[in-house]
Amino acid sequence: MENHKQMIKMLNSGSGTGTNTTSGGSSTSTLNSSLTNIDFSAIEELDPSLSDGYRIIYDRECPVELRFQETAESPQEVGTLEAIKVKMLVTGKDSSPESVKIELSSECDLFFHFTHVVDEVGFRIMQQQQKLMIDFVEYPKVLIRMLNNCIKEPHSHLAVFVIQRSGHSRLDFIKNMEYKFVELLTCNFVRSSDALVKQHIAYRYNAVKSRLALMQARLSDVNALVKIKNPSLLLQINRDQEKAKLKSK
Repeated sequence: MENHKQMIKMLNSGSGTGTNTTSGGSSTSTLNSSLTNIDFSAIEELDPSLSDGYRIIYDRECPVELRFQETAESPQEVGTLEAIKVKMLVTGKDSSPESVKIELSSECDLFFHFTHVVDEVGFRIMQQQQKLMIDFVEYPKVLIRMLNNCIKEPHSHLAVFVIQRSGHSRLDFIKNMEYKFVELLTCNFVRSSDALVKQHIAYRYNAVKSRLALMQARLSDVNALVKIKNPSLLLQINRDQEKAKLKSK
């Protein structure tokens, strides 16, 4: 990957010999196209999250405070703030979703995986229990807004994930009003099954492996292109890499 960056940087600055301005510009354009137009869609289509017709509408890391609790009645342990990957998916049309699913996972713990799924009927129960003033069609947009607030304003908008030993958990969205904390919304989660967790781990492993293979193949293509268009540049890059290796020893 450092090869890629060096090639683009040096071509853009006009470094190297044996290439006129027009040829250099053409080479830069071709290289940029080679590096950016890598299609990972075939890999992403294998994501287990997309089963049952779900499609992704949100996928970001969010600061979440993790707290552990023996039972619903027992006190919560002191929490730790971690970057949790939040993936939100829906079925149906944007104007009338049939089901909303949220998956929580962690890059630090591959076996950390929790799921929240709710349809319109289940959302009515949430409405009644939490006295929510929104309709089901607004639910995904409200969740996205709250998650983004937790990312942009972590001191005033908090996401707290309480995990019980039974596997039942909840994600609380809380607003710090300075004089008090106001609970805005609670989403109930369950720990994903062992089979589903294994599917996700296998997918993540194979996705990284496949992406690496695609990038290595593209790197070979770029090397071949530079060798033809500007061979002196490729020699200079290789010399720089050798110098960098010697310095690191």
